[in-house]
Amino acid sequence: MGHALCVCSRGTVIIDNKRYLFIQKLGEGFLLEPHLGKVSAKWEGHPTPHQEISLGPSHVGDDHGPLLTPLAHSGFSYVDLVEGLHDGHFYALKRILCHEQQDREEAQREADMHRLFNHPNILRLVAYCLRERGAKHEAWLLLPFFKRGTLWNEIERLKDKGNFLTEDQILWLLLGICRGLEAIHAKGYAHRDLKPTNILLGDEGQPVLMDLGSMNQACIHVEGSRQALTLQDWAAQRCTISYRAPELFSVQSHCVIDERTDVWSLGCVLYAMMFGEGPYDMVFQKGDSVALAVQNQLSIPQSPRHSSALRQLLNSMMTVDPHQRPHIPLLLSQLEALQPPAPGQHTTQI
Repeated sequence: MGHALCVCSRGTVIIDNKRYLFIQKLGEGFLLEPHLGKVSAKWEGHPTPHQEISLGPSHVGDDHGPLLTPLAHSGFSYVDLVEGLHDGHFYALKRILCHEQQDREEAQREADMHRLFNHPNILRLVAYCLRERGAKHEAWLLLPFFKRGTLWNEIERLKDKGNFLTEDQILWLLLGICRGLEAIHAKGYAHRDLKPTNILLGDEGQPVLMDLGSMNQACIHVEGSRQALTLQDWAAQRCTISYRAPELFSVQSHCVIDERTDVWSLGCVLYAMMFGEGPYDMVFQKGDSVALAVQNQLSIPQSPRHSSALRQLLNSMMTVDPHQRPHIPLLLSQLEALQPPAPGQHTTQI
């Protein structure tokens, strides 16, 4: 893409004629999403430019370590925290090791997906470049750094204290997530891997969708068993199992898969915000079949924390039949009607 890049010293790199100082390694290999927004508590300050800091592979993640879901592409990846010496801002540098041409194409496609959007609820790409590393290549995506971490970090933080997000906070977050999805769907794409670890939180707590590597066309016409099996295998690799829509577990030979796979995943995210874990997290952790579990209508626990309107909203998102599941514009209109009377109050934010 014509972006200039070089490693100027063991501690700095230049991307697009701007110098960035390496601060620390944030994660590697599996589920790097949370690391785009979390600094290890062990980091106590900036390294000096004279320190010898390797930009090579990390052997330690952040305090929580890497999680379970494989990356959305086959190349092994790392995330480093860097500081822009031109502006003093922190950035997350995601480096994808590309062993084959397909890896390079998928990394390029992820960058292209980012460039489609200029939206407050979708993670922007600061810069992208491809660097030779011996016989292989590294694709570098420079992304904004979110110090508050992900929605999952917030859910876990509250759960550790015996607390949950309030309904007003849930509605405010859900509105932002839906607006991000609306922008993605409007361009003819679906996210396909929406989950709490793929939702960053901005300084004001606003949700920002990330990890666009699994995005593909929103409406897929499946014509034949071979195409159905190909799509099913793709979903098994790219869509996190406990947030994957039922229609992607067993793709029919003649059907239409559309963007409402994201609505199912959104329902799972909503459930996690309400109850502190996804509806199928324990099913997966116990080794039971998520594919079977998602074929039955979800039973929503009763809780005095939640209104009947919020429960109905969740129930509609978790409709097993994708053709009966609502589209995002309908959900947005319902959400806007449910917002507290004074949106923007600090009590609504997190």
